[in-house]
Amino acid sequence: MSEASLKKNVEKRRKPDFIRPESWRYVRIKPNWRRPKGIDHKVRKEYKGWPARVKVGYGSPKETRGLHPSGFKEVIIHNVQELLKLDPKTEAAKIAHTVGTKKRIEIFEKAKELGIHVLNPVRLKRNES
Repeated sequence: MSEASLKKNVEKRRKPDFIRPESWRYVRIKPNWRRPKGIDHKVRKEYKGWPARVKVGYGSPKETRGLHPSGFKEVIIHNVQELLKLDPKTEAAKIAHTVGTKKRIEIFEKAKELGIHVLNPVRLKRNES
């Protein structure tokens, strides 16, 4: 695990879980965050005892923003040529969903040779017969 991913995990632990107010009370309200807009809303007014509101101050540090939890920068790969352009120390390959099994295996084996981390490795189905 790289230093950047460790820092990202520490920052994530410090942040509250931003859930939609009253979602714990009503089944019909999903926990996905929505900005409170009511004139007397307790979260909007930041009353003590109510969950924290989403603010710009809770943002992640610039150097870890947009990184995969493993600490690598995600790069979508469609073929072996694109794989050759990656930096194995900072970037990891994510094989595009449109790539078929045959080419997927080629990309995965070439990545192994080059020492590049693949975020979605090949998973072959076994014949159950």
